[in-house]
Amino acid sequence: MTERKPPGVSFESFAERQIRDAEARGDFSRLPGAGKPFPSGLDTDYDEMWWVKQKMAREGLTVLPPTLALRKEAEDTLAAALAAPSERVVRKLITELNGKIKEMMFKPPPGPPLGLKPYDVEAVVEEWRGHHGAPG
Repeated sequence: MTERKPPGVSFESFAERQIRDAEARGDFSRLPGAGKPFPSGLDTDYDEMWWVKQKMAREGLTVLPPTLALRKEAEDTLAAALAAPSERVVRKLITELNGKIKEMMFKPPPGPPLGLKPYDVEAVVEEWRGHHGAPG
């Protein structure tokens, strides 16, 4: 909108005319999100960090203290171990996880306490055998 408001015309009527002209040209139909519903969350309180949260969600990033991230990794690894195709894979997954747990136990990072101890590989293998009906 580079046209200047003519003297003697109210700002409101000038703006309305500009909007009508833009609609007639189809300027609004080519906007991103045209014809799509508004994103959810519009009824919540304003958050200054909304754009950071949206960017992190788009990029698949999370921000957890290292101990909480390792707890989550431990849960995921145990689930992956129980679904593993072989004992060898179970042992590999749990051994790698135990290495990370031991490292964090001896060099604790800032944040909440880890609350984990190394897993008994044989116990996890036995649980895997129970799920898969493999002989011991």
